[in-house]
Amino acid sequence: MNDKAGSLKEIYRFPVKSILGEPLSKASVDERGLIGDRLWAIKNTNGKFGSGKTTRRFQRMDGLFQFKFRYEGTVPIIKMPDGTEYRADNHVINEKLTECLGVQVSLSREESISHFDEGPISIITTSALRQLRKELGEPADIRRFRANFLIDTEAPGYLEDDWIDRLIKVGPNVILRVAALLPRCVMVNNQQEDLKEDDRILRHLVNNHNGTFGVWAKVVRFGEVKVGDEVILQ
Repeated sequence: MNDKAGSLKEIYRFPVKSILGEPLSKASVDERGLIGDRLWAIKNTNGKFGSGKTTRRFQRMDGLFQFKFRYEGTVPIIKMPDGTEYRADNHVINEKLTECLGVQVSLSREESISHFDEGPISIITTSALRQLRKELGEPADIRRFRANFLIDTEAPGYLEDDWIDRLIKVGPNVILRVAALLPRCVMVNNQQEDLKEDDRILRHLVNNHNGTFGVWAKVVRFGEVKVGDEVILQ
């Protein structure tokens, strides 16, 4: 049975894990996810990747949201806090990152260890955003949650919570299988660009939604997606 879920409202790609990224009007999807998404990470001298939490693979690093990355072709371009830009293939980039973060780091392309916290594609619906805004009594901006896809939906509530194990067709070719809810960390509270620090968000999700918001999905069939594409639950 096929049900129309909505349409693809926004697409986001994050060239570097845990760093601000770029909105896109269209994107190519392969088995790993959006091509180029979180393909790079900031790595410390212990080999752990900069993140909002500390685990076996990741190291919490404060200040990551002061940087913003976009792609120029296949090369990430970093925008520093003072507005200066550097290409990832410029040898000074590690020095500049280290200077800003106050700890020795380097920009590292993904090798054998995945940079993803959970999986390839992260998804949030506009219904879930509206529900969270209602519960918080204040705006809940999609940028805080760093999703790849924002799907425009009409029904109320956290719709995507009921999509686990279902297939989603996005546009004419791409098919995803929703795998699990997305656990959230302190990064959803952090200041970024014009969004202020707000520690209510994670606390509310932990107390009322098991610390999750949105879902992640695996890629079943590759292709290209664009803003406005129809989204069908299969």
